[in-house]
Amino acid sequence: MVRKTVQINPDERFVRRPMMAEFGSIVSVAESASGMDESGDNRRPVQRDRENAARPSPHDRARFVIRFLEDKMFDLGRQLHLRQGKASIRRMLRFIPGVRKSAKAKGYEHLVTDEERRPFVRDAGETGGWMPIPQGIPNCPPGLEYLTAIDQLLVHQKVELLEAFTGFETANKYTIKNTLGQKVYWAMEDTGCCNRMCCGAARAFDMKILDTYQNEVLHFNRPLRCSSCWFPCCLQTMEVTAPPGNVIGYVEQDWSILTPQFSIKDQNGDTVLKISGPFCTFSICGDVEFEVLSTNGAQVGKISKQWSGLGREMFTDADHFGINFPMDLDVRVKATLLGALFLIDYMFFEKSGNKEQDRPGMF
Repeated sequence: MVRKTVQINPDERFVRRPMMAEFGSIVSVAESASGMDESGDNRRPVQRDRENAARPSPHDRARFVIRFLEDKMFDLGRQLHLRQGKASIRRMLRFIPGVRKSAKAKGYEHLVTDEERRPFVRDAGETGGWMPIPQGIPNCPPGLEYLTAIDQLLVHQKVELLEAFTGFETANKYTIKNTLGQKVYWAMEDTGCCNRMCCGAARAFDMKILDTYQNEVLHFNRPLRCSSCWFPCCLQTMEVTAPPGNVIGYVEQDWSILTPQFSIKDQNGDTVLKISGPFCTFSICGDVEFEVLSTNGAQVGKISKQWSGLGREMFTDADHFGINFPMDLDVRVKATLLGALFLIDYMFFEKSGNKEQDRPGMF
């Protein structure tokens, strides 16, 4: 075995040696990309050209460094800000009306914001602006005791800022009060985003009516149907249940060309009241009234869309309504008339994209 002795020039001991083709660390990659391995290279030109051809070029090394740093920074940012990012998104969503506040919310609870939920949480004995519950009412569905002591209701729709500024259709919310200004119910629409955006005011919806203890005492269901007089076999209808699952009445649109006509029916399908609207439903500095008639044609009440101010009428679809009926009317019929009010709101006064769609007659 012959041992070969290698002579090292003392002047070359501190000269940086050529880098390896493999990238051992980010430092070696940076040094290779910057061309620091070119000094002190005393190899023959042919051998150096062959090795340079097999190794990545400085441009490829620099591109590798950039990609490597981007991946590392992305991984680091994802690890550090994953939870903070989720928390920030949740905080931002709280300012968007109609957005689910919690992934664990179920039923209609996700429709109630913190501000609206606050009146429900109160100490015993405090009214909190709510109407006291009448006691000792026989043969009355739970939660409808309020309707036995009143002959008039005021329905105020809440202004949704997101809908007013962007035209993005949000779920409607209403406050139902008596003539003294005391809250009687909350009304909250439960629909999907695609349903609201695609179908607009003609959308099918479920309306949930909650009392002071956040119990659902009434449920209105409107299926997807036509409202034009050109489709007399598929006109609007609404089912009223109290408590939910127990049908107490129906609201059905009657075929008409000139004026809106509706029938109020009991749980057996028998007509107990009629509703007749005006030829023109434009609200121009005045109220729009729908008369509530008995079966013999006598007026016993009315549903009125009240003028709520120029700014509110022009830039929002948050309307004010009033409904009158006899004090001794059956509470089930009163509840069905309340459902007719919501159906009239969606058919004639609900805007799609903040655009008026009122037309004379039923065309």
